[in-house]
Amino acid sequence: MKGELVTEPPPRSAAVLDVRDLRMRYGTKDVLKGVDISIAQGEVVTLLGPNGAGKTTTIEILEGFRMRSAGEVTVLGVDPARGDEVWRSRLGVVLQSWRDHGRWKVRELLAHFASYYAPFREPWPVDDLIRTVGLAEHAQQRVSRLSGGQRRRLDVAIGIVGRPELLFLDEPTVGFDPEARREFHDLVHRLADLDTAILLTTHDLDEAEKLADRILILAGGRIIADGSADALSRRVSTEAEVKWSLGGERFVHAASDPTAFVRDLFKQHGDAVTDLEVRRASLEETYMRLVHEIESGAGETTLREFEEAAR
Repeated sequence: MKGELVTEPPPRSAAVLDVRDLRMRYGTKDVLKGVDISIAQGEVVTLLGPNGAGKTTTIEILEGFRMRSAGEVTVLGVDPARGDEVWRSRLGVVLQSWRDHGRWKVRELLAHFASYYAPFREPWPVDDLIRTVGLAEHAQQRVSRLSGGQRRRLDVAIGIVGRPELLFLDEPTVGFDPEARREFHDLVHRLADLDTAILLTTHDLDEAEKLADRILILAGGRIIADGSADALSRRVSTEAEVKWSLGGERFVHAASDPTAFVRDLFKQHGDAVTDLEVRRASLEETYMRLVHEIESGAGETTLREFEEAAR
C-alpha cells in the first residue's frame, strides 16, 4: 500500500508459533483431532479449510481467546492460555468484522489504539500508517462515513499499529477493490521482509497462492496438507499436462516428468514446436480434491503420506 513503514528487521530466532497435537472437543464432538503447526519468523502461512473445519477455533486458541481441550501450544514463547498484556502487545489481529467507533475520526482512533502499545513497545507513527493503508485523504473523516473497503483498510491499520511480531489476518481483503487488494498484498510482503510472521485465513485461493510461503489445509480435524501451492499440486497430481503446436496441429500429452518430456520434444523438433504450455493441477483443484477425499471418506490422505510421496 502507499507510503512506507521503515524499520530494521529484528534478528532471526526460532519458530514464533509451535503447535503440537492440538485438540478441541465441544460436548461429544471432536473439532480438532491433533493439529500440528509451526511458523517461522518472517513466514507467511495461509490456513485453508471448508466451513466448519475448525479454522476459527484454531486461530482463537492461538490468540488466547479460547481454551483448548488438549495439546501443546507456544506463541512467541508463551502458552496463549497464560498470555499477559506484554505478550498480547506483540500480536496483531485483523478480524473479519468488529464493532467500530463510528463517531471517531480515522486518525484519532488509530492514535488511541497506538497509545495502548506505548507502555510496551514503539507503535508505528500514525501518519505513516495512514498513508500505508491508503487512508491519507480520509484521516479526518469519521469512521461511520467510510466505505466498506475503507473500513477494511482501517481494520488492517489497527491490526498492525503495534508493530506485531506475529499477525493474524482473518479474510483481510473482503471488500477491497483490485487496486486495494494489490496494495495490501505488497504490504504483507513488506511486513514479512521485516520478519513479521503472518497467519492468514482466506477463501480466496488465488490470494493464498500469491501471498503464502506455505499453505496448510485443515479438514477432518487435522492438517491434511502442508507446503507451497506448487509442492501440493505436485504431490496430488503425479502427471502434468503438456500442450504444444507442431506443423499446424495441436497436441496434448500427460507426462510424469514434464521437464524431460519437453527437453526430448525440442531435441526432436527444435524451433518447430510452438505455443508450449505445461500445466499442473491448480491450487483450487488440489484443494477441492483433498477436501473431497477427507469429507467423502474415499481416502485417508494425511500429511505423513504427502511427506512419504515427496521423498
